[in-house]
Amino acid sequence: MIIESSHVVLAVVLAVVAVALVVLAVAVRRALRAARRTSAARSRLSARFADRGGLLRARTAALKVAVAERRGTSNTRGSRREA
Repeated sequence: MIIESSHVVLAVVLAVVAVALVVLAVAVRRALRAARRTSAARSRLSARFADRGGLLRARTAALKVAVAERRGTSNTRGSRREA
């Protein structure tokens, strides 16, 4: 009787461990998927900010050139242009 009940206990323990491993595998898989989504979103956001920053720098440079032309000065040399 002792041998049979120890086999039952062992079987129950193994079943619990197997279920716990399955649950752990599912949790790890979900966490990895969420991490990939977060990483992709972060990359997209970073690229968008870089694009916006580049556009802002280009517009600022164009504005400086326009202001310099309107004032009649060259932005590259810092001297007045002759008309």
